[in-house]
Amino acid sequence: MRTWQRHHRTTALLIGTAVLMTSGLSACGSDSDGSAPQSVSSADIRKALDKPAQLTVWSWSASLPDVAKAFEKKYPKIKIDVKNVGTGPDQYAKLQNAVKAGSGAPDLATVEYSAIPQFALGGSLVDLRQYGFDSLKSTFTPATWDAVHLGAGLYELPLNAGPMALFYNKRIFDKYHIAVPATWDEYLKAGRALHRADPKTYIAADDGNAGLTESLISAAGGTPFRVKGDKVTIDLKDAGTKKYAASYQKLIDEKLLAPITGWTTEWN
Repeated sequence: MRTWQRHHRTTALLIGTAVLMTSGLSACGSDSDGSAPQSVSSADIRKALDKPAQLTVWSWSASLPDVAKAFEKKYPKIKIDVKNVGTGPDQYAKLQNAVKAGSGAPDLATVEYSAIPQFALGGSLVDLRQYGFDSLKSTFTPATWDAVHLGAGLYELPLNAGPMALFYNKRIFDKYHIAVPATWDEYLKAGRALHRADPKTYIAADDGNAGLTESLISAAGGTPFRVKGDKVTIDLKDAGTKKYAASYQKLIDEKLLAPITGWTTEWN
């Protein structure tokens, strides 16, 4: 049995909403410079929702089929086909290829917040402000609302968010009389103690997951990536990022992490 750390995982709806696509507008092309896009009237939106349309959604989320059914019930002329074409990076690669090819892309897709820039900065997304979705700000938490913006542009609507948390195997910790860590130093010490007690036991698994790295840097107070309009700045020397790197590098150097992909059968 291994003990793993679950990292922050969030998803959002990419490209638009059913209203966007049934308006007959392409999902490709965005106002990534932050300028306000041309507005679509509420009357045009109502007309679009009353016209027959077929939408394709790519998502690994188990909740999306039920959401699609509820939408179809409210707008019976619109049919939605939900497809699972992969999780995270596997889906992103297919989505990026389809966008680049100019065909085969879905109308909507589930994407983690951290992946928004790679699509928005490339001009692949429509700014949802033109459909009035910026009026929904009070519906969402500040953190998720900020996460779907790039500059002034609104490129997604939040679907869900998961807080970062530590979960562990209590039986294993109790067996080796190891206290649950509450600080970075304690975490490193617990990892050493576990692996020393049983070389087949690791405190966490990491195969180079970018989302995990970003979440841990954030937890340490780091903000290495900043976006202003279509400009991205990177500073890997801020205090939080250095704190994370100094601690995590020791876990790597001492081989205290299992090189296993998270959420796989082996990981479980």
